[in-house]
This record gives sequence, structure tokens and C-alpha cells, in this order.
Amino acid sequence: MDFFYSQESLTIIQWILRGIIAYFILLLAVKILGQRSISQLRLLDFIIAITLGNILAHPLSDEGLGMTGSITTTTVLVIMYILSLQSTLKFRIIEKFFSPSPIPIIKNGDIIYKNLSKAKISLDFLLSELRVEKIDDIKKIAVALWEPGGRISVFLDTSHQALTPKDMNIIKSPFSLPVVIIREGDIDINALNDVNRTKEWLIDTLNNNYKTKVKNVLLATIDSNYNIQVYLKHN
Repeated sequence: MDFFYSQESLTIIQWILRGIIAYFILLLAVKILGQRSISQLRLLDFIIAITLGNILAHPLSDEGLGMTGSITTTTVLVIMYILSLQSTLKFRIIEKFFSPSPIPIIKNGDIIYKNLSKAKISLDFLLSELRVEKIDDIKKIAVALWEPGGRISVFLDTSHQALTPKDMNIIKSPFSLPVVIIREGDIDINALNDVNRTKEWLIDTLNNNYKTKVKNVLLATIDSNYNIQVYLKHN
């Protein structure tokens, strides 16, 4: 365990061991903090992510630094992060500091220019984001909001929204999310049990309806009506 503490020099094996320990510490910290994609990082998440990475990086590049300080500091920061999140749930003023209200940047087809400056985004960036949302005319927008996470939420005016089956009084079957029952030639028995089907039933269905075997299936899903979609492996 000498590699754990400050050393004048480290062997290759000791550097590797430091890297492995730092990796698992960071993995554990992220697991405790909760996972969010980079595009969803808010102010508090961004600060903690940069700080943790910086703290753990130092003992991985400087043999003169032990790992005790990094682990202690990381633990303190994780605890502070959790306490901060709990505070945002209990105190509205703290929640507004870390997660401010969205800023309206378009309303009834008109750009609110002063709010673009408030959101610190340019007109070109706004137009780019609208193109991503496939909005070709700003006049079609009822409201667009700059969200705290750094994304734009766009809501079209009702006159430009597509008709839905409900608008046309058409009754559709309830939505059913297909369940994966075969993945790369392996049957998911638990998934089959959830839809009240057996392995034997699945094998017979593949043989009779698709003229194939389980090992040849890349992906197979089943819906609430027991309809199977099969995707075969292709060499």
C-alpha cells in the first residue's frame, strides 16, 4: 500500500494501482451523486463534476502527493453536494439560485430581444436551435423558453400543431411498449414471464412463423397483443 501515500517515485505497477483506485472512487462518487448526461448538467452538477475530476487527477500525475487527501476531499464534496440537493428541496430561495426559472425568449411569434441578452445567447444561436427543432417560421411559435439546463423548449401555436387522433374523434388502441425477449441469440426468460409466455412457445413461434432458430435472432420484441418483431443476424 506504499503507492497510496506520498513517494519520491512510483513504479509502473504503483501508477496503475493508483489509477484503478481513483477510477473506482470516481465511479462510486458518480453513483452516489446520480447520473445525468452532459447536456443536462446544471450549475451545481457542473461545479462538482469539474472539481472532482481535478482533485482526483493530481495524485495520478504527481507521485509526491498521497491519495488520502484526494479521497477525503472527494468524500466531503459528495456529502456537501447531497446536502445542497436536500436544501433545494426544502428552501425555495436555494432552489431558485441553483435552478432559476426558464427565460421566455419568444412569445406569440415575437423575439424578446432583451431576454436573449439575459440568457446570454445570440440571435444566430437561437436560429440554429430552431432549425434543429425543424421550425421554419418564428411566427408559428407560441412560446419558446431558455431552460436552466441550457436548452430551448419550443411550443407551437395551436393553429400550427398537427392534428391528433383525439382531435378527429378516432379511438386508438392503448400504447404498448414492446419488450425485448431475445437479444443476440439469448432468450430473456424474465421478460417472457412478464408477458405470460414460455420459452417453448417462443421457439415454436420462431420455427413456424419465421422458419428460424433462436441463435439466428439478433433482436426480437413482443407487444401486449403478443405480436413478435424479429430481426435476424446477417453475416
